[in-house]
Amino acid sequence: MVTAIDKLDKIGEEGVIKELANRGVSDESIKIIKPLFNLNGTNQEVLDEMSAFLSESEVGKEGIEELYFLLKIMNRTTLNKGKLVFDVTLARGLNYYTGAIFEVVADGVKMGSICGGGRYDELTSLFGLKGVSGVGISFGADRIYDVLNELQLFPDTVENSIDYLFLNFGPEEFVRCFELANVLREKGFSCEIYPSASKIQKQMKYANERNAAKVVMIGADELRNEEITIKSMDSGEQLTLSVQEFITTL
Repeated sequence: MVTAIDKLDKIGEEGVIKELANRGVSDESIKIIKPLFNLNGTNQEVLDEMSAFLSESEVGKEGIEELYFLLKIMNRTTLNKGKLVFDVTLARGLNYYTGAIFEVVADGVKMGSICGGGRYDELTSLFGLKGVSGVGISFGADRIYDVLNELQLFPDTVENSIDYLFLNFGPEEFVRCFELANVLREKGFSCEIYPSASKIQKQMKYANERNAAKVVMIGADELRNEEITIKSMDSGEQLTLSVQEFITTL
């Protein structure tokens, strides 16, 4: 029944009613749930109507209380909450959800959800781990890509340019690279650390392929002296300076 109602935006009210009837739902039952197809108003008003609709169902009242709580929390959060809409016709394709479910859609694009999920209890018991509950969410990478592409949100240089590439000289040096890369990212720079301590020639070739503006080298000497060496890929100019000096000049 729920999966049929979830198709409301695709096949319309008459289509849903027809599918419910084909699934063996009685005319009387369809008449009872039909008002749910056209609930509108604010989230508070929708929940109030649902509360009245489910007033004789203990399980239903418990679910409504959870939604009231979620609405209260969302109204008080300082996070960017976008546009929150309670949709009583929403259903997910998997049947292990036991609480609130959710989907995220992008404004300005005619496409289905780009991510979704919900609350589930005892799901891990299927794998032998009992007493664990949680909330899960999955992302549709292809759909997100299509949305970004349609809305032209990709920067021109997103695929072929970074500000800094850290060469990888080994595990000890990698740790320092990781620390400095985080500093750079916090300041708005794009950067990567080469994933393995390959030959320098191979790493520099990758820097060219990624169109890196600068290459950062932290070898054994730099690590010992608290220094870094930076090479400009355009001019070839190379400069060694202290880590602290590098950070303060960003």
